[in-house]
Amino acid sequence: MIQRILLCIMLLFLPSLTQGETPYEEQLNRGIRNSDPYAYILIKQSKTENTKSTELLREALKHSPDLPATYFELAKARFSFQPHRVFEALDYIFQGISIYKQNFWSSFMLASSLLTSLLLSFLLTTGIIVLIRLLKDIPLISHDIQENRKKVLILLVLFPAFFGPLFLLGSLLILLGLYMTRWDKVVLSLYLVFLLSSPWTFYALSTAMSAPASGALKAVVEVNEARGNTYALSVLQNRENPVELFSYALASKREGKYGEAIASYNKLLALRPDPRVYNNLANCYVALRNIEKAKELYKKSAQMRPAATVLYNLSQVYRETLDFGKGEEYFLEAQRRDTNAVSQFRAIFSRKPNRFVIDEDLPEPVLWNHTRTKTYRISTMGLSLLPPWAIAAVAVLMGILFLWMNDRIKNRAYRCTRCGKIMCSKCEKHILWGHMCPQCFKSLVKLDELDARERIARILDVYEHKKTQRDIIKIITLFLPGSGFIYAGNIMRGMLFLWPFLFFLLIPLANSFFATGMPNFSHIWLNLVSLVFMVVVYGLANIITRRRIAKGWL
Repeated sequence: MIQRILLCIMLLFLPSLTQGETPYEEQLNRGIRNSDPYAYILIKQSKTENTKSTELLREALKHSPDLPATYFELAKARFSFQPHRVFEALDYIFQGISIYKQNFWSSFMLASSLLTSLLLSFLLTTGIIVLIRLLKDIPLISHDIQENRKKVLILLVLFPAFFGPLFLLGSLLILLGLYMTRWDKVVLSLYLVFLLSSPWTFYALSTAMSAPASGALKAVVEVNEARGNTYALSVLQNRENPVELFSYALASKREGKYGEAIASYNKLLALRPDPRVYNNLANCYVALRNIEKAKELYKKSAQMRPAATVLYNLSQVYRETLDFGKGEEYFLEAQRRDTNAVSQFRAIFSRKPNRFVIDEDLPEPVLWNHTRTKTYRISTMGLSLLPPWAIAAVAVLMGILFLWMNDRIKNRAYRCTRCGKIMCSKCEKHILWGHMCPQCFKSLVKLDELDARERIARILDVYEHKKTQRDIIKIITLFLPGSGFIYAGNIMRGMLFLWPFLFFLLIPLANSFFATGMPNFSHIWLNLVSLVFMVVVYGLANIITRRRIAKGWL
């Protein structure tokens, strides 16, 4: 058994051993710049070997320079309270964040995580608002129906609730919206806008859930981010989609299958001239030692788009034909356009075909657009029995219904702002100043209509009522910041605290679901940032709530 294992290891490393090359050199020879699995192994090893952690992490960075996790681990390893080490750690953090634009799956999973957290926190916030306000406003609805039986028709607004949880929330919010202030009705408007945007929303969520399971998309990303070629050769063969055909051609060229690569690139050029295709096709001819054909194709690419890559490649082939003056001219022009890119090209330079001239791959925007245009099964995640387009149509009808009801139903029940007693225009002939009941109005304004004993008793009752309300506000704010404002009737202000708090709270949970590579290293920086903001929102909500209570504004 041991002999078989040793034989497998020898066969694995035999090509590099026979050519005197390390596995890293062999990786570069095949056009692979990033070896994420090996980098993760080194990261895990760095956690157990503290004395060599920095060395191991820098080796991981060498093998996978486009992996954000490596930069964040280096930031942790290098951090100390010495000023230069603090700046070094911050530099690694900023590099790790900036490298997201070169790592499709990290940026895709990050966007998916943020989108999911945003939408889920919005739905939870709306649900909490509905729950709290139902407890406060059901007596108002009941009072109106008892006073005027015809108002039972307002319950018809709950009919859409049979179509699923989304419509249940919307229906209850419309019902409660009849008793909200004009400013607080913005909450209802936001929810209706959310329902109107449901076709896009559920498409984005379905893409976030389905895209990571797409073998073709994985293969495309793997090739264009220089992570591997073999999988693409097995998955993308005979594809007609331009992005997938380009990726198959690139993988074929890097694995030395120049005939297949040339045929695929020519098929792409028949569809549409593309400077990237001309450059990569020229690279195939360089590998086949047809330098003059390569020059011709490079010049076509440079005429369409004089990128640093094609100018550098031109400098290489002119030097190869001993035209050093022309080669130097193209090299300096490439450096002028993108010094960093040329430095990276020279860092991996070798006489090997994949390192002598540089292939152009598809940038992140193209990969994102390819992901967006792929067909996915759109799911409403069990939130609606209707398809997304129907959700938007029903949302329009719900908005029209609310506007009609809000205009037709004039006299609605309200609470006394001091003692909480429920009244309506049928109970009282006119609404008194400050929405107070007659007893509170007399005890505060018309002092001559109550004797001292009645007035003091009324003031004590109001004091006890207010104290109870304020104690409830303080307690529920401790659990959910902003909920105290919602309970007190300042719904929009409460939402401005509650929604961000839940958003930051859900980010670590969403990050664990949309994990890339090894879960423990997925967007760990964002988890820490969200924790800080969550604490800030929690603290601000409680401080502001207590200050407003102290001033008598709640």
